[in-house]
Amino acid sequence: MTAARWTALCAVAYNLLHHLGALPNGLGDAGGGTRVVDWLDLLTPYLVVGTALAALAAAETDRRGWRTALVGAGLYVSGHGVHLAANSIGNVRGSAAPVHLWDEVVGHRVWYAGAALLVVALARALVLRVTPATLALALATAGTWTTNALEGTTAVGSLAVAVLLAGWGARRADGTGRLLVVAFGTASLCLAAYGVWHGGFPAPSELP
Repeated sequence: MTAARWTALCAVAYNLLHHLGALPNGLGDAGGGTRVVDWLDLLTPYLVVGTALAALAAAETDRRGWRTALVGAGLYVSGHGVHLAANSIGNVRGSAAPVHLWDEVVGHRVWYAGAALLVVALARALVLRVTPATLALALATAGTWTTNALEGTTAVGSLAVAVLLAGWGARRADGTGRLLVVAFGTASLCLAAYGVWHGGFPAPSELP
């Protein structure tokens, strides 16, 4: 399979699996105080990181790319694991300390830092074409980056990263650069507009 197709699968996995928490009632109980969605979420790091690494292998990325990707993969998997465990426990006992710390603070920041590094590794290695399909995936990624930043209480840091990635894309004269601008430029605008409108970054679920 080509690097472009692996990247498309990575984008699909990222956009779908990062919204599992939006499924109604977590799709019901799964025993042991867990929900069905908790078990489905176990697939997230395997599908997102696995397809990203497959894309890099197909693109024959260099050593710097592999180093960036492996650090990103480690952060992504570690942060996701912390988030999933704390979130699952929080569903049973509430968000009292230290559940909130590990879920909303540490877990999300480590997880999303890993995602950002994987984006950097992929963007370095790939020259993608701008097509209706890749534009749609870029816009979906913008939406996911925005909603994750707001609900994950990482809006300020995520906005800063989005601006940097969009700026990097604007300096590139290829399809990958244009897709970075679409994805992260759109996310930057959405996050900035949200912050101005609400005078800060309250989580959407906390709004009256």
